[in-house]
Amino acid sequence: MSLTLADLIAFNAVLMAAIAAPGAALLYFIKTTVSSGRVAGMLTGVGLGIAAALWTLAALLGLEAVFTVFPWTYTALKIGGALYLIWIAIQTWRHAHNPLGEAPMPHGRAIVSGLLLNFGNPKSMLFAAAVIVVVFPQGLGAVDIAIIVANHLVLELTFYAVFAVLLSSPPARRAYIGLKPVLDRIAATLLGALGLRLILEK
Repeated sequence: MSLTLADLIAFNAVLMAAIAAPGAALLYFIKTTVSSGRVAGMLTGVGLGIAAALWTLAALLGLEAVFTVFPWTYTALKIGGALYLIWIAIQTWRHAHNPLGEAPMPHGRAIVSGLLLNFGNPKSMLFAAAVIVVVFPQGLGAVDIAIIVANHLVLELTFYAVFAVLLSSPPARRAYIGLKPVLDRIAATLLGALGLRLILEK
């Protein structure tokens, strides 16, 4: 069977809900955008989007079967991602009272941070696999798979680009500066809790 427009619309509806749901990726993106500016936010979104689209590709290619056969690979990825989240949480907490620096985040660092954050969450691939099984027909060809992955990437990049523009506005930045210690501590707590949950859950 081949891919249909209705399949893509259904996939995009679920995907948009998942992207917008509060989680480690969105929290880190928001913090980076309001603290380091629009470009840093957009580039972080590029990293997040590429990693998420690659997890969808992995799901389409059946990587969840590898996790089933070799569960240590899933565990290793999960623990690595959890430790990275905890490291971000510690750094955010330590620097909560520091004033915002004027130097922008290096472009490469922003992209890599986004990549690492989403690559360290193999649950993204398992989520994609579950959605794919429900939404798409079996036996998709290479062209259909490429369309789905490209569609996912474009949707992620569009979401983060639009959100970065909104969050980097002067009013949003001023509000963040005024509440920075509180917001950074909240973000650190949530990110750390997510990391600990990944380590502790079976």
